Amino acid sequence: QVQLVESGGGLVQPGGSLRLDCATSGRFFVVYDMTWYRQAPGKQREMVASITFGGRSNYADSVKGRFTISRDNAKNTMSLQMSSMKPEDTALYYCNAVINSGNGALEYWGQGTQVTVSS
Repeated sequence: QVQLVESGGGLVQPGGSLRLDCATSGRFFVVYDMTWYRQAPGKQREMVASITFGGRSNYADSVKGRFTISRDNAKNTMSLQMSSMKPEDTALYYCNAVINSGNGALEYWGQGTQVTVSS
């Protein structure tokens, strides 16, 4: 059973920084694209940042220059370093990954971690 587990959420003041981590567990062969999504109350889930197996990254315009996505292919983990945070960054953040566990490339989601930006 492949699982994704996020950690690192919490309360941060505007202008502050926070780091999210996503760990994978279970039996699988390879982790392809990994992506951070977020969903604020009353809004649709949106892509925040993604990173390919080769390390190519892509960011939503709203976080460019403030957030940095990274991954460790040896450990099959992903991180999101968030800085200069704004109240509008408040959301439930989800880890998403495309993983081949022997049944083809399937999409998996974590349970989410809450990030709140408030003074």
